[in-house]
Amino acid sequence: MGILERCDTNAVAHLHLNSPERLNALSDEMLAALQSEFDKVKDDRSIRAIVLSGAGKAFCAGHDLKQMTAGRQTEDAGKAYFKDLFDRCAKMMLTIRALPQPVIAQVHGIATAAGCQLVASCDMAVAAQGTRFGVNGVNIGLFCSTPMVALSRNIPRKQAFEMLTTGHFISAEKAEALGLINKVVTPEELAGAATELAETVAAKLGAAVAIGKEAFYNQIEMPMAQAYDYAGDVMVQNMLYRDTAEGIAAFLEKRPPDWQQS
Repeated sequence: MGILERCDTNAVAHLHLNSPERLNALSDEMLAALQSEFDKVKDDRSIRAIVLSGAGKAFCAGHDLKQMTAGRQTEDAGKAYFKDLFDRCAKMMLTIRALPQPVIAQVHGIATAAGCQLVASCDMAVAAQGTRFGVNGVNIGLFCSTPMVALSRNIPRKQAFEMLTTGHFISAEKAEALGLINKVVTPEELAGAATELAETVAAKLGAAVAIGKEAFYNQIEMPMAQAYDYAGDVMVQNMLYRDTAEGIAAFLEKRPPDWQQS
């Protein structure tokens, strides 16, 4: 078995972080595996949603601190290594946002530092009761500056700043209340809940979800008037899809749509 396993069912790609002995840390190898798999799936029309989960007792404990320590042999070498590491990590996180398929995090145990960043970078997230979320680098003298980027775009700023400066964990229930995750379920329900959400999304017209995901992230950073202009253009483009016309006709005629694209 590899460090990252993939299993496709019902138009859903299940990606499973498989490094439980390292708490599924975002090592150089894990980052490369995730980037490679995301690059493969982005052009796969048969896949319309992705579920990201972790093996063992944790979803993801962030960067591999032992590997990071080894990379800091000298100041110059450390500077080059860390710059490259954080650039690769940022690229992978941004790839999630750029994928046409929605990505759902299936979270259990802990999601800390860059692991919490990974959850925040996913489009949706479902967590098991008892899961804890944190950006705890400050506890070892390392402010979680890159995880902060995704976290502060998911939850209110004062709550994000408190997490970043205290290093305290928050519960799954608090994460749901703040908007970091969508839903809390029992551990026994976790896999089924994430799969159900993914399959619900995958049952929609893939082209419409893809154009909508891109528009969602683009408009949210625009002033409102500009966002309406942009979103209107996206609606025009979407309305001209053959399968959208078919979907409207099917709704009016009270029949299932005959979509020709996935």
